[in-house]
Amino acid sequence: MYLSIIILPLLGSIVSGFMGRKVGITGSLYITCTCLILSSVLMTIAFYEVGICGSPVSINLGSWVDSEIMSISWEFFFDQLTVSLGLAVLYCSSLIHIYSSSYMSEDPHVQRFMSYLSAFTAGMLVLISGGNYFVMFIGWESIGVVSYLLINFYFTRIQANKASILAFTMNRVGDMGMSIGFFAIFALFGSLNYATIFSLAPYMNETAITIISLLLFMGAMAKSANIPFHSWLPGSMEAPTPVSALLHAATLVTAGIYLLLRSSPILEYSSTALLIITLIGATTAFFAATSGLVQNDLKRIIAFSTISQLGYMVMAVGLSQYNVALMHTVNHAFFKALLFLGAGAVIHSFADQQDIRKMGGLIKFLPFTYSVMLVGSLSLLATPFLTGFYSKDLILELAFGQYTFSGLYAYILGTITAGITAFYSFRLISLVFLTVPNGSKMSYLNSHESDLAIIVPLFILALFSILFGFVFSDLFVGVGSDFFGNSLFIHPNNISIIEAEFSLNLIIKLLPAILSLVGAVLALFLYHKHPEFINQLTDNSPFGLGRKIYGFLNGKYYFDVIYNHYFISKGLLLGYTISKEIDRGAIELLGPYGLSNAFTNTGINIAKLDTGIVTTYALYITLGLLSLLFIVFAPILVDFSMLNEFRLVIIYLASLVLVLSFPTLNKK
Repeated sequence: MYLSIIILPLLGSIVSGFMGRKVGITGSLYITCTCLILSSVLMTIAFYEVGICGSPVSINLGSWVDSEIMSISWEFFFDQLTVSLGLAVLYCSSLIHIYSSSYMSEDPHVQRFMSYLSAFTAGMLVLISGGNYFVMFIGWESIGVVSYLLINFYFTRIQANKASILAFTMNRVGDMGMSIGFFAIFALFGSLNYATIFSLAPYMNETAITIISLLLFMGAMAKSANIPFHSWLPGSMEAPTPVSALLHAATLVTAGIYLLLRSSPILEYSSTALLIITLIGATTAFFAATSGLVQNDLKRIIAFSTISQLGYMVMAVGLSQYNVALMHTVNHAFFKALLFLGAGAVIHSFADQQDIRKMGGLIKFLPFTYSVMLVGSLSLLATPFLTGFYSKDLILELAFGQYTFSGLYAYILGTITAGITAFYSFRLISLVFLTVPNGSKMSYLNSHESDLAIIVPLFILALFSILFGFVFSDLFVGVGSDFFGNSLFIHPNNISIIEAEFSLNLIIKLLPAILSLVGAVLALFLYHKHPEFINQLTDNSPFGLGRKIYGFLNGKYYFDVIYNHYFISKGLLLGYTISKEIDRGAIELLGPYGLSNAFTNTGINIAKLDTGIVTTYALYITLGLLSLLFIVFAPILVDFSMLNEFRLVIIYLASLVLVLSFPTLNKK
């Protein structure tokens, strides 16, 4: 049963991809959706058996690498962490498959699209269920490759090519760090098996553990789009909307979080690594929220919201609250998938328009889509008793409950981010649904609610966004809950849930909610009631400060400019220099071209010595005889003790030539 969870999506992908012409569009849709739904049902059973009943499952398929002390097996491990994340991955993926059957119905390459989606899900399942770091790495790399294919689905568009290459190369940088981390793990522990590494971690040198933790975090930063490896995620919105929902809400970006959660027994023994993780997570959350404030592309606003929420998850990992980080990851998967799919429904029905400034008034035309997007936005805001509230507010309370600099830093930035998130979420709702219509008349006339294959996934995700947190919060993050058992490790010194739950001042607990409310009301007031106020604010600000701040935020803190100007251009210049000076210069002169040239020229020059004139040959013989006599009698004239062996070799070779040439001369 457990292997079927992984094999079914892979099977659907292979059939849809390689036999797409045979099964046709309808067959491809039915096969991939059926495989995913079956896999989801099996994962639900696995969640009951492994999670609720507390019986982890390990499956060893056989040896893969067996060399000296290196022993790596093909093994899969289903514990509480795997089934919890697997639930979110498969539920979201199944609903996105059903959604895609309608959303992509006009596309001529539906079979290829569904094949990629299923392959991605299979890769993600291999990643979260791998029994050692190597099997996990296979899943990790496979989702990297498939994400490239999905982002570049419209491969005739230059922007899609650029976005996919950026995503792939930026992830390569992170993967390089992670690969070095795996080598370091093997060098230190002599194994890549989870059980061996985690049991030995407490006895290892803290500096070595810190280096390994930071190298693993480098891989997680790139995959989970944290500063400074975040640039690829907004650009990858070039992909079709179901891809945005699958990659950037439910699965791809949570792979980095999973790596950190799985490595919790290593991270817990490095306070330095945890500090750096906390600071980067909090900074990412704030940076992405402020950048999302001024974006005008519907999907990019939600993409920046994703980066911001990933910052919260990384922050929770840095605070050693791994169960809360996982809870937020699962919660976020549901409400962010809902927001992306809702945005897709809006774009699909409104003539593929993505600029929110050219929308407005759509509440009358798309009431259901408005309702589900409002639910998703409220859950994102951590509105009390919706799904997001049970993890997002808890992260901030736990941050303050640490009573450390990093905890306070995370709390302050996280709380400000909560207010900004509310502002840009309601800015989106206001500009798309509530304000006066700003689009073309034909777009409104043709605007309509989508069909059942889109409405049903949206409705189910909306239910999850309302109820999931309430139902599962006590199980995942409740005080004294032992649901995760040995799958997550929190050092006793780092447990602060009791402090956060019972000792904090009420204002500390309520501040994020208050700022969220203020942000939401302010956005509705500015964009729905008095939109002219924003223009006055930017136009009439002293020293043009308003426009400068707008430009700075809209330019995403100029990260892309800095990368292009200082890193990419310098790298290309270095590559050109290496190609010209070293490849075509030194290597060719010393390598194949230079050697062949030298031999050819030497042969030509030696051939020129054969003149056919007897006196010239007599000269060669005389010179040879003199040289030989010099070599024989050299020790008498000069001290050649270092070259004695070399002299003897030459004498031997000369004698050999003379002996061999005598019979020839006698015959003549």
